[in-house]
Amino acid sequence: MRENGVDVTSIDISKQPPTEAELEAMLAVYDGDIGKLFNRSGVRYRELKLKDSLPTMSSQQAIKLLAGDGKLIKRPFLITDHGQGVVGFKADAWQEFV
Repeated sequence: MRENGVDVTSIDISKQPPTEAELEAMLAVYDGDIGKLFNRSGVRYRELKLKDSLPTMSSQQAIKLLAGDGKLIKRPFLITDHGQGVVGFKADAWQEFV
């Protein structure tokens, strides 16, 4: 993105996860589908057996879980100052921000 003149701030979300407010903004981008924010292939996801517990978890519980452990979040994670965003690497979705 920087190569295309886009000003970005890179943050290691495994060490500094997004805030609950940032996660809620991203949740809105994905029309409330909390599962899209989770790194479903990650070790932590499997360790916590989230495949079984996530379907019965409230969005607020899931947001708190994500905000507390950045390794659970699908990467890359991009959110703009204007409330737009994308998670995971989908070249066509990322092109919208370049």
